[in-house]
Amino acid sequence: MDARALAARVGASLFAVDRASKDLLKMELVCCEPGRAVMRMEVREPMLNGHQICHGGLIFALADSTFAFACNSRNLASVAAGASIEFLQPVQLGDVLSCEGVEQVLQGRHGVYDMKVSNQRGETVAMFRGKSAQLRRAVLPGGDAQ
Repeated sequence: MDARALAARVGASLFAVDRASKDLLKMELVCCEPGRAVMRMEVREPMLNGHQICHGGLIFALADSTFAFACNSRNLASVAAGASIEFLQPVQLGDVLSCEGVEQVLQGRHGVYDMKVSNQRGETVAMFRGKSAQLRRAVLPGGDAQ
């Protein structure tokens, strides 16, 4: 199986059982490719904080979920070892956020990934950097790592 098809299968498999991203936060997995993923989420009323803007933790959750799909896309089961985020502008009710995550480095069992969170106008609202650690197993049993 080629790397792109494997990444798509890994993404679909993980997303199918990702209750937090899919069911609670209503995120959409747009694509999962080798070392890259894109997710989308619409900001709904329950996501607003006391300032009536999107709670930063939910923007972090979108970036963290995208990070998870990007770092597992090569069929190497991986988890977050650390992450940081910079909030660049407020996010409003009804905004549709897209997050693109891209692998910067994959070396040994560790990877570094950058997530860019943008609104529907293409404005960057947050930047997230995550470090992954591999678990020494495949996401899909019997699948080759790419």
